[in-house]
Amino acid sequence: MNASAAPLVRWFEHLALGDRPSVGGKGASLGELTQAGIPTPRGFVVTTAAFLTMLDEVDATGALRATVAQQHPDDLEELASASAALRTRIEAATLPAALAAQIAAAYTELSGGDTTLPVAVRSSATSEDSAEASFAGLQDTHLWVRGGDAIDAALRACWGSLYSVESVSYRRRLGLAEDNVAMAVVIQKMVRSRASGVMFTRSPTTGDRSVIAIEGSWGLGSCIVSGEVTPDRFTVNKVTGEIRERTLSEKLLRHVPEESGGIRSEAVPADQQKVACISDVELRTLVDVARNIERHYGSPQDIEWAIADEEGSGARVYLLQSRPETVWAQRAQTPVATPRASAFDHVLAVLGGRKAGP
Repeated sequence: MNASAAPLVRWFEHLALGDRPSVGGKGASLGELTQAGIPTPRGFVVTTAAFLTMLDEVDATGALRATVAQQHPDDLEELASASAALRTRIEAATLPAALAAQIAAAYTELSGGDTTLPVAVRSSATSEDSAEASFAGLQDTHLWVRGGDAIDAALRACWGSLYSVESVSYRRRLGLAEDNVAMAVVIQKMVRSRASGVMFTRSPTTGDRSVIAIEGSWGLGSCIVSGEVTPDRFTVNKVTGEIRERTLSEKLLRHVPEESGGIRSEAVPADQQKVACISDVELRTLVDVARNIERHYGSPQDIEWAIADEEGSGARVYLLQSRPETVWAQRAQTPVATPRASAFDHVLAVLGGRKAGP
């Protein structure tokens, strides 16, 4: 693999969905959202060219990758052994000087010279977040990462997570060729989320496309992803904006930034545990944004959001990711009945299928 001529770092504002091969699914989507004018925290992507250059250094002959590609998805012991050998080398690798310098320069630009600006470092594989597959949760995301050394370590961890047992097993089950898989890494400015969550532009439980389903909780969205809290849930009519269902949960915990880096869990104050984490005004804003995103992509979306209280501007909604909804998109839609020329023909067909009575 020769990626020496390709850029190693690219900014969101210069990316679109067509750039997936170089910046992965997440990076391409964030670029698309940015160009569409959707409020998205600024960031850049360490491209697949950087990953492929590093991979050629740690596995020059391709022998380790070939071994991974030969594994059966159900033989977890052998698969774990093969993937661990490659993952360990990646995580221990030293970044090439040219790449390290470009990342440092981009971080300086993003932070305005603040050497401890917190960022999210997120995996963005070329095979993820497509209409055919979703790798959500299978590869690394590191939140509230501060400083150059911590970013470099998180970058290598994200690269290595492409060879986690879960990720490799999933690819093997889908029959994805290892030669066609590469890892880019998103580095994105963090927002101090007062509340965050996910929303779906079709019901995740029924597939109903007339509604938007929103889930949210206090603090960072990682608390929902980890299953530590049951989120508030809202179902909203996509056309009228009417709130059809409102379920408020007892939210005992939230994830908040650790100022030295990383995140921690803390108890939610008693007076906030049973109240909605977002107001009806914020709910309507989320619904409007979800409509716009679905209209932009032309298909149902699975969207990550956050709301931050910013000095001087009040509450602001940010979009952190949008990916195609895959569960219902992949489910075959079988008609409940064969269309007839008229209602009368349909009734006769139903009656003709019944057994004669006594």
